Amino acid sequence: MRYTSFEKSIFEKINNAIHDVTPGVQVQAYHGGRQICDLSVGLTHPYYDLASLTKIIFTQQAMMTAFDKGQWNFENKVVDFVPNFFDKEMKVTSLLTHTSQLDWWKPFYLDLSGSGEQDWSIKRQRLFNLLNSPTNIKASDKAVYSDLGFLVLGFILESIHQKNLLEVWTDIKGKFYPHSTLDFNANNVRLFDENQYAPTEYCQVRKKVLRGEVHDENTWSMGGISTHAGLFGSIDDVSTYGLTMRSQLQGIANYSVRQKTAQSFAARAIPETVGDWAMGYMLPSRQNPSCGSSFSPTSIGHTGFTGTSCWYDIKTDLLVVILSNRVNYGRDNKAYIQLRPQIHNWVYEGVRKII
Repeated sequence: MRYTSFEKSIFEKINNAIHDVTPGVQVQAYHGGRQICDLSVGLTHPYYDLASLTKIIFTQQAMMTAFDKGQWNFENKVVDFVPNFFDKEMKVTSLLTHTSQLDWWKPFYLDLSGSGEQDWSIKRQRLFNLLNSPTNIKASDKAVYSDLGFLVLGFILESIHQKNLLEVWTDIKGKFYPHSTLDFNANNVRLFDENQYAPTEYCQVRKKVLRGEVHDENTWSMGGISTHAGLFGSIDDVSTYGLTMRSQLQGIANYSVRQKTAQSFAARAIPETVGDWAMGYMLPSRQNPSCGSSFSPTSIGHTGFTGTSCWYDIKTDLLVVILSNRVNYGRDNKAYIQLRPQIHNWVYEGVRKII
C-alpha cells in the first residue's frame, strides 16, 4: 500500500510501539471531512468487536433520535417508560451521563447463559429482574461508568418503540448506516467467515479464543445483542458513524436529527467535578485523556474495552478512529492505554504540519 509522507511517519511510530501491546492497529483520520490517514499496522482483520462503541453507534443515536421526535425529554424519569423500575426518581439523563449510581458491571451471564432459555422475550424479562434491584446501586457523588445504566436504556428504547432491540437497531442502521456492514451477530452466529474477525481473548467461560463472538459475557448470554456492547464492524464502518456524527453537529446533511438536538447532546452535561460526560459521549478527561493531550476540551467520543475508539474534535474538525484487538494479549494488558493517546497526538501534530 502506498502511504503519504504524513501516513508513513505515523505508521513508523505505531510500528515501533505495538510490540507486546496489541497484535495490530488500524487508524483512519479525517480533517474537514476529508480522509487524511488510512493505516493498517501489524496483524489486522476486516472486522472487529467494537465493544462499547455500541453505546454511541447504536444507543446514543437511538436515544437522540427519539428525543428529536419528542418521545422523551431531559426531565423524564425511567419509570415514565418502565413503570415497575425500582428507582422511582432516577432520570433518563443520568443513564446517559453515568450518574445513575448503578454499578459498573455485574456477571448477569451466570444466571442467563445456563438457563437453556432461547426465547428472546423471556430472556429479556430475566435480565430485567436481575437489573431491577436496589442492590445494583453503589452510591457515589462522582460519575461511575456503568454498563448497567445502558442496559436500562435498552428497556426504555423497547418501551418507546414497542419493538425489541434488534428491530430498534435495524431502524437505526437503515437511517444512519444503510450501506455499512455494522451489525450484531444475532444469536451469536457470525455474519461472515470466522477468519474475517479479529480474535479477542481466550474466554474462560466459553473455553475458546473468541472470533466474531462478542467478548462481553453479558451480551453473549443475551444472544449477542445489547445496548452496551455487541456491534461488529470495519474501520470504514466506524468512520461512517463518525462522519455521520460530524454531519449532525454541523447541520450539513439530513440524518433525521436536527443540528440543535445533536449539539445539545454533544455539550457537557455534568460539572467537571462530577465527571466528563455529554449525553452518551465521553469528554476528554483532565488526566490522561484517551484522545491524547492535543484534542480540545469540547471533543466527544468513546472507547471500547477490546481496543477500539472514535474521537471527534469539534473545534479543529478532526475525526480519529482506531481499531485494535488489544485483549488478544489478555484483558489485563494495560499497555494499550498509553499507546492510544499517543496515536491521537501523532495524528494531531501531523495535521498541524499539513494544513
